[in-house]
Amino acid sequence: MGQVEATTERIVTGKPEDVFDALADYREVRPRLLTEQFSEYEIREGGDGEGTLVHWRLQATSKRVRDCLLEVSEPSDGQLVEKDRNSSMVTTWTVTPAGEGKSRVVVTSVWNGATGIGGFFERTFAPKGLARIYDGVLEKLAAELPAQSAQ
Repeated sequence: MGQVEATTERIVTGKPEDVFDALADYREVRPRLLTEQFSEYEIREGGDGEGTLVHWRLQATSKRVRDCLLEVSEPSDGQLVEKDRNSSMVTTWTVTPAGEGKSRVVVTSVWNGATGIGGFFERTFAPKGLARIYDGVLEKLAAELPAQSAQ
């Protein structure tokens, strides 16, 4: 059983603290960022960064659905970590400056992969699929930030 990793990133318009605040807002902003692969979204505790407990179902493929119950922490400045209580998956959102009024957002998910032939296919295809899903979330984040600053 090897560790599987999926990473995607995007430069978005917005100061790092504003981008981070948007990502950490599980009550208002995060539900608007989720793509069609996410369903059954529910905040169970908190709702703003550290201490949040949030549930969703993630349908990575037509046959692969994960029931996720995520504990949110903020281990360091600009980092938001979502640890799934139902699996080994950990997703880390890292926001850093990327020039005047811009931020780099990197999303990395890691988990313990399956063994055997199933593990081979998981290590080969799952990272690309999950990166594509999170790229869609980052695309929505990029569109959300200008709308937020106009309010």
